[in-house]
Amino acid sequence: MKQEEIFVNKILKGIGVSSGITMGRVRLIDRGKVAITKRSISPRQVEREVSRIKNAIQEATDQLNQIKNSIPDDDVRKHAFIIDAHILILQDEFFVNSVIDVIRSELINAEWALEVVVFRFLTSFDKVEDPYLRERGQDIRYIYERLARILVVGKKSPISPKAVKGKAIIIAHDLSPADTIQLNLNRISGFATDVGGRTSHTSIVARALEIPAVVGVGNVTSLVKNNDLVIIDGDEGVVIINPVKEVQKEYVAKQIHLRNLKKEYLRVARLKAETKDGFRMRVGANIELLAEMDIVEKYGAIGIGLYRTEYIYLSRKHDLPTEMDHYHIYRRLAENKTLQYITIRTLDIGGDKFVSEIEMPKEINPAMGLRAIRLCIKEIPLFKAQLKGILRASSYGPLRILIPMVSGIEEVRKTKAIIAECMEELSRKRVSYNKDIKTGIMIEVPSACMISDMLAAEVDFFSIGTNDLIQYALAIDRVNEYVSYLYEPLHPAVLKMIKKAVDDAHAHKITIALCGEMAGEPRYVPVLLGLGLDEISMNPYSIPRAKKAIRGLDHGYCRELLDEIMKKDSPAEAEVLLKNEMARLFPGDFPKVRG
Repeated sequence: MKQEEIFVNKILKGIGVSSGITMGRVRLIDRGKVAITKRSISPRQVEREVSRIKNAIQEATDQLNQIKNSIPDDDVRKHAFIIDAHILILQDEFFVNSVIDVIRSELINAEWALEVVVFRFLTSFDKVEDPYLRERGQDIRYIYERLARILVVGKKSPISPKAVKGKAIIIAHDLSPADTIQLNLNRISGFATDVGGRTSHTSIVARALEIPAVVGVGNVTSLVKNNDLVIIDGDEGVVIINPVKEVQKEYVAKQIHLRNLKKEYLRVARLKAETKDGFRMRVGANIELLAEMDIVEKYGAIGIGLYRTEYIYLSRKHDLPTEMDHYHIYRRLAENKTLQYITIRTLDIGGDKFVSEIEMPKEINPAMGLRAIRLCIKEIPLFKAQLKGILRASSYGPLRILIPMVSGIEEVRKTKAIIAECMEELSRKRVSYNKDIKTGIMIEVPSACMISDMLAAEVDFFSIGTNDLIQYALAIDRVNEYVSYLYEPLHPAVLKMIKKAVDDAHAHKITIALCGEMAGEPRYVPVLLGLGLDEISMNPYSIPRAKKAIRGLDHGYCRELLDEIMKKDSPAEAEVLLKNEMARLFPGDFPKVRG
């Protein structure tokens, strides 16, 4: 018999999705993939298969409700809304009827019909360029796996919280949000999975519950056994199997250092974002879920720089969200009295991604096609439903409207005209709203940078989306492994475009923010200060580190450093200069590099 291979000090790299370091014994959750077999059925067997899928959907709904109702911890219960989202998809008539229609039309068994329908849905999500939105398809996959297991294996729930004894590290091929919530937090100290991304709902839950986690490790489940000793580094995205004593000591020291840093960051989170020479920068959070509001306050955001609304659409498969659907969500945001501003970005995807009833042309490059404001101007009823929802809710707090992917002035003027129509229609119905609500645009297309002086005369604020701006300006796909190395925030062309937008905004006395990934990386703080931005927004967990950097810098020095960086013709040289300056100024937080 072949001897089982034992790995010692085996280091695996994945995606760190939830900060922290933990060390513990493995509890391996291996559910295995359910084998689905295609089986032809006779016409008289159709109703039996229809009953099977309906019963499976009811059983899956009952399982999820049982998980939700059995959560003892108040902090965990706040995140049960993700389970509600899964239940809503299970109960969606379009989803259920699609499976039944395939059973009837193709005369195949319920399992295979389910696979056919889910494959269609996932294909739509896979076309979405934005990795965050692409991850929303994972919710459909979790539902599929639960239903398939019920149809093939039976009613037994795949995860049992009682099965995890002692303080353990969970290792699994994947964990759904329901799995993560169901596990007793008093019994686990971290988890790692073979698959997953930073923006999956499981990762969001892990961050919200502050469980160190690494996903997308590849093959960790095949390399560990129950009771192996494992280190999880959620900051570096590292999993170490059976670490040697020296490595254990090193990570214990790192763990203590991180705990002390976290205490310091939480202290800094409550302080003002102000440089040593008195320059103030507003620091806000980027979110997409109401449940993240608690985290926003804890980590020191003074406002919401970007509230993504795409999931409101992507979580529905049959109908579009109504004006009142939007209103109820945005009102709950607006009623938070601790925030100075709440920026709601209007729909930022193409119509082919979320609902079949909109006629959409087939496009070779959807990222540059009919999406965002272009789609909204074409589909005015869809746009008005969202705008009226925002306007209704604006009576309850400081909401503002942000329009994405603007490439020319006509789009801005058409949008303003539609907003005016919405206001007039609400006024006729005697519905209250903030008549002075601010409207801004995202600067993320190079053409918008080139005419930012003209655009600034039309709106109340700018928000720079560096993720797309860098991608479009440098003609690269940042998720393409062959050209992702060209994704360079310090490219002189990118910095010049941002500087022009800042100068034009200030010349017209409007504010300008930056909300891309560049804002969430603390080493870029001196560059953003030097550029003269009024506001930055980021993942809530990044805010304390950004504030610490702001408070440790002089604005005058940042302007001088920016001048030096912009003289570099090589982005790589600029990065080395910046990293070494940050290492000199913050020796405990930033490592020095060699040029």
